[in-house]
Amino acid sequence: MLSDPLLTERHENGRDVPLLVWRAGRPLRAVSTAPLGGGLGVRRWVLNATVPMSYDRDDPADHLAGMARRLGLDGPGVGLLTGVDVGEVVTRSDGGVRVWATVGLGTPVPAAAPAVAVPQRVGTVNIVAYVPARLGDAALVNAVATATEAKAQAIAELGLPGTGTPTDAVTILCPPDGPVCDYGGPRSTWGAPLARAVHAAVLAVGADTVPWSDRLPG
Repeated sequence: MLSDPLLTERHENGRDVPLLVWRAGRPLRAVSTAPLGGGLGVRRWVLNATVPMSYDRDDPADHLAGMARRLGLDGPGVGLLTGVDVGEVVTRSDGGVRVWATVGLGTPVPAAAPAVAVPQRVGTVNIVAYVPARLGDAALVNAVATATEAKAQAIAELGLPGTGTPTDAVTILCPPDGPVCDYGGPRSTWGAPLARAVHAAVLAVGADTVPWSDRLPG
């Protein structure tokens, strides 16, 4: 089981900056697109850290690893960055799946937008999810796609002109033992509740924060 994260702070550049810390009670299987701890493997913790909207460091993995060391986090973990206040994390549950999302939709773009149309400012939707059953490697990868589809569905329903932001990340964690589930698609046993929980989290934040002037007519 992955419990709710701890909201804490780090002192950086003369400011107290928030970050979220998930500590797993035991090592978990994970798949992630994060700058630190991305890929498939076993992970013991997750960080989601607020950074300035002007963030331009070219070593985000090292930056996150330094935060982890200062927090005394041991072993392999996942590190995420976002321009929004991680204290505004939204949690949704569905059928045993838990999702935590920090949602910044200030720079939505279509995934296949021309290069000249892609904004350069930081804007991020970070999704962390726990599935209470062991997913096989292919199912974990498919679960990332399912979570991304659900995020894009919520953004479309909000009337925004995009499928996400240029820096979105997804992390899916599950137990390391038990019967293996081979599927993670949106109609699978665990992909379906994952999709619903991600969709609900992104939609809830967007409905409260996205100005009507930013939405497409219709």
